[in-house]
Amino acid sequence: MTITIKNFQKLIPINPKKVKSAILSLLREEGINSAEITASFTTGARIRELNRKFHQTDCYTDVLAFDLGGPAGKDIFGDIVVSADAAIDNAGIYKTSPAYELQLYVLHGLLHLLGYDDKTAGQSKIMGKKAEEILTKYAYS
Repeated sequence: MTITIKNFQKLIPINPKKVKSAILSLLREEGINSAEITASFTTGARIRELNRKFHQTDCYTDVLAFDLGGPAGKDIFGDIVVSADAAIDNAGIYKTSPAYELQLYVLHGLLHLLGYDDKTAGQSKIMGKKAEEILTKYAYS
């Protein structure tokens, strides 16, 4: 498994080992044996730019996931991009820490790469519960 962490923001300190560990935990829980994942941390302005470019949606979001298809033999091959600005904003709303929110967004993006969807309230609830279970089970909060 190859997990790459890229940090393009200065608002929230990133612990690459913790992020990689959370990603690997979810992949193991889902029975994934081979993956190449890049998790990037960026600003709200940059994620809005990416959202506009790739999803034709001109708005901020907390996470974007890009399924890159992948080379033969890889179960999952994709990029996850999360917004530090959204993490700060939502930490205040949900009474969590910005670091917790970032971890949650990374796992949420990974769930999208694994085929989960959040287009309905029920689907969104399943995804949120799954990500929070991983964070709690492995003490990443």
